[in-house]
Amino acid sequence: MADQITEEAFGEEAIRFLDANAPKQVERRRGWGEGSDRVGLFVERTPEEERAAVSESKAWRGKVFDAGFGWITGPARWGGRELPASYQRCWQALESRYDTPSQAIFGIGLGMIAPTIVAHGTDVVRDRYLRDLFAGRIVACQLFSEPVAGSDLAGLQTRAERDGDEWVVNGQKVWTSGAQYSDIGEIICRTDPDVPKHKGLTGFVLDMHAPGVEVRPLRQMTGGASFNEVFFTDVRIPDDHRLGDVNQGWGVALTTLMNERAAIGGGGVGVAIDLPRLLEVVARTGRGDDPVVRQLVADTWINANVARYTNLRAMERTQQGGIPGPEMSIGKLALGYNLLRVARLLSAVLGPELVADSGRWGTFAWSQLVLGISGFRVAGGTEEIMKNIIGERVLGLPKEPAGA
Repeated sequence: MADQITEEAFGEEAIRFLDANAPKQVERRRGWGEGSDRVGLFVERTPEEERAAVSESKAWRGKVFDAGFGWITGPARWGGRELPASYQRCWQALESRYDTPSQAIFGIGLGMIAPTIVAHGTDVVRDRYLRDLFAGRIVACQLFSEPVAGSDLAGLQTRAERDGDEWVVNGQKVWTSGAQYSDIGEIICRTDPDVPKHKGLTGFVLDMHAPGVEVRPLRQMTGGASFNEVFFTDVRIPDDHRLGDVNQGWGVALTTLMNERAAIGGGGVGVAIDLPRLLEVVARTGRGDDPVVRQLVADTWINANVARYTNLRAMERTQQGGIPGPEMSIGKLALGYNLLRVARLLSAVLGPELVADSGRWGTFAWSQLVLGISGFRVAGGTEEIMKNIIGERVLGLPKEPAGA
């Protein structure tokens, strides 16, 4: 049963916890040329830095969960408080005023995998993993894309063959964010190669520490390794870790993908366009009076804010209990286009300093962001896939002919 608590009393409870456990945010607006000028789409750390950050994030998440703020809207059975979405928004607004460890490592697990487990998992999987996911004791990753089947998820070839009460998995996944520190993963496998490709898939929850699982980092052109390829050699998964019915994995995958696009399009995985910093670059480089640059600034500003308001409307629906729908594909598509607008603006303002380090603060550092845009536009489904979804499900256009 949900706590009998008003939103005002809930807010007071949250403030008491935050005051006792975290320092207040201090406005640290550095002047031009002060501190690091790095800006990028992906957080790139050394293995040592990453281990320390993961440990710090888990510790804070556990403390928040134990205090009753880890899954505010969730079922009490798995540690939730069964409160309305407005209470979750209240908590987020209050927590943002305090200096707390980043929770980005939990974005995939809580935003994409947990909703799929709730919708399609067995009682064994729900009882074993949901509480631990929201308490920060485990981290989850998404094992969908393959070398020959990226956005064409139905074309995947990783096999799962039944062996009594277990499934034996062999194959490879690629572009897996966070696999290097994840404890479980949601994997979609081909379980029947003799039926149309959408109908022969099955979803599972897989132990990332199981024998036969190998994670290899992928070096990006940014210089970092935010993604991985994952190999599976005779990896065994209990049948009670299956998500949904056998050969019904396409519906399981769609549940995850809609939540993924909600997270990416709404900025839920830490993606944001820093408009004030962009304006400062324009001013500091003396290009603010150039009419072409001014037009690019206006175009970037307008479209970023239109996307933000569209996302807020869609997220409001989701937080009220609705299922993420095709509007999330709009958000994901818009963010990709807006990042391109940022790249064009930076190219016009910085010119050669964007690609050659002149040593001037706040210039070449933007190359990290620009180099990451291509990969980001593919993440969560290519723009062609997003356009198909929007055309068919929003505009009512005829469906694209299905393959075998």
